[in-house]
Amino acid sequence: MHSDEPDGPDPGSPGEPHEDTVATRCAVRREQLGLTREELARRAGMSVAYLGQLETFSGDFDPAALTRVAAALEMPYDELVEGRRDAPPGRQEAARHPLLQQLPEDECWRRLGTHGIGRIGLTGTGSAPVVLPVNFLVDGRTIVYRTESDGGAAPAEGERLAFEADHIDEQLRRGWSVLVTGPAEHVTDPGTVESLSTRPGARPWAGGQRDLWVRIRPGEVTGRAIETR
Repeated sequence: MHSDEPDGPDPGSPGEPHEDTVATRCAVRREQLGLTREELARRAGMSVAYLGQLETFSGDFDPAALTRVAAALEMPYDELVEGRRDAPPGRQEAARHPLLQQLPEDECWRRLGTHGIGRIGLTGTGSAPVVLPVNFLVDGRTIVYRTESDGGAAPAEGERLAFEADHIDEQLRRGWSVLVTGPAEHVTDPGTVESLSTRPGARPWAGGQRDLWVRIRPGEVTGRAIETR
């Protein structure tokens, strides 16, 4: 049963951008749960009109009421009021005059530095590709990472992979991404494995044995950067 009260603007609809506020977090989470405003109001023990104000206006609301709404939305109170502290980057609004530019290959390698965390794209065993985070090292002009020999990030010898790493500057609304594609090569030489294992960044954040080292020999290296005018 739907209320006569309008549900308000859809936070994901085109038009003016919505700020990340209690109002938008409440409305978006309600949509995720498939609840009408009337259903959420009933769960939270408040009037539909009051909930409508909460979802459409930014301002100070009764903490006790917000606590009931958070519980009804199955989310922590702090997350409703302040937003997720572990949210992905890029939550700030875009700059007014962004400029997207291509990066030359030398600049791509400079941005990758010596090591970090990126993503590996593999064909996968199903109908869709698989993208997984990995600790990576830059070794010469190749990308190297370690994984479990029977894990999801373990490619067949010669399998073509895609590797991507990026960086976002929230305050300046700038960022870059680098994409490396090429065939996979299993690193088996004991001396090379030992040398790689002692490099900074070689210890995987995910832990585990991870005794398979994989090298990606680039067939193509491309990059893009967003700057502001």
